[in-house]
Amino acid sequence: MFEKVLIANRGEIALRVHRACREMGIRTVAVHSTADADAMHVRLADESVCIGPPSATASYLNIPAIISAAEITDADAIHPGYGFLSENANFAEIIAEHGITFIGPTAEHIRLMGDKVQAKAAAKAAGLPVVPGSDGAVTTDADAMAIATAIGFPIMVKAAAGGGGRGMKVARTKDDLANALAMARREAKAAFNDDAVYLERFLAHPRHIEIQIIADSHGNVVHLGERDCSLQRRHQKVLEESPSPALNRGERDRLGERVATAIRKLGYLGVGTVEFLYEGGEFYFIEMNTRLQVEHPVTEMITGIDLVREQIRVASGASLSFAQRDVTFEGHAIECRITAENPKNFAPTPGKVRDYHAPGGLGVRVDSALYAGYAVPPYYDSLISKLIVHGSSRNECLMRLRRALEEYVIGGIQTTVPLHLELIGNADFVNGTYDIHWLDRFIAQPTR
Repeated sequence: MFEKVLIANRGEIALRVHRACREMGIRTVAVHSTADADAMHVRLADESVCIGPPSATASYLNIPAIISAAEITDADAIHPGYGFLSENANFAEIIAEHGITFIGPTAEHIRLMGDKVQAKAAAKAAGLPVVPGSDGAVTTDADAMAIATAIGFPIMVKAAAGGGGRGMKVARTKDDLANALAMARREAKAAFNDDAVYLERFLAHPRHIEIQIIADSHGNVVHLGERDCSLQRRHQKVLEESPSPALNRGERDRLGERVATAIRKLGYLGVGTVEFLYEGGEFYFIEMNTRLQVEHPVTEMITGIDLVREQIRVASGASLSFAQRDVTFEGHAIECRITAENPKNFAPTPGKVRDYHAPGGLGVRVDSALYAGYAVPPYYDSLISKLIVHGSSRNECLMRLRRALEEYVIGGIQTTVPLHLELIGNADFVNGTYDIHWLDRFIAQPTR
């Protein structure tokens, strides 16, 4: 097992990894920008190293600075969290070249799944169903028109190196296609320095269903059920729950087993999430995230399995501590992503947290690095807290979540707590009859 882990991230996920390491008897190193000198994970870690100014490019994305921090502190492993460098194949390779363990999959699998066209082909070859679309990137508008006409409109144009909803445009008719291609290519180039795009059939009312997996280096692969991540704003997840209100046990088991078989064929190592669109009783693979997910606590709440602990164990060469037959799913869990944003127009609201009181009680978990007096910086993602609630049933979970949201106090800045109270009180959400487009329609209502 590792003796010291450097945490190459910030905020709640850095604190989450630190806590898992402490419980395993592993010392931690926090790296931080000058803007995060007073961050909670920096205060609690055994050692800390400043790696640059506030800009993420000069700090949390600064590979030489992170490697230097690992070397001067004698860290024998690096945990990337999520975001930043967590899905950067070059980072994983450089870490290995320096004799340090990357707590994640191989660079080969990061690179494969980071290219959405290659990932789709690999998933198809491994036996997973995919959304009908182009076999690869489309290079000319004429080729795109021919393929789109064959598939049928509306059509989705997607960045090959994409993620987070960037480089995605919908062409509803033939007249829309040229403009959608141009816009998607521009966004892809700006976001990923790669303007390659591909086409997929646009599904009108799908749900976003993802399967959590974990694999060790001894050929063992286990799935930990699904999460429903359909409540999204501009392709960004806002709330996640498990199990999905849309699936029955048979569908859940069949999909999980199919995914585990595919991942075993790939020879994957570590945690990962295989994501699907679900419509009309059919699942369609869309991508695989080769890292820990923001919403991993939902799975932890219904399985009782510490995913971060297990992720660290398998990275060290240990076998999984459980088999598929040992995994049981108990009750229902929901996670609300609380952000430092205006709940009406979603403008960022950084600033000092004047008062802070986290909700508690049975079945309530808060993953956050906030504290009274902490200044939320304006330089990074606006996620400041994750409120996760578990209940014996979905109805009990919803009632407990409402109570927890009403108790939550984050004074001094605006947050999206009021938005989540709106959402969980809406009849469509209560009935579980929402899809990935529902939240955008809800937010657009003039009477909201």
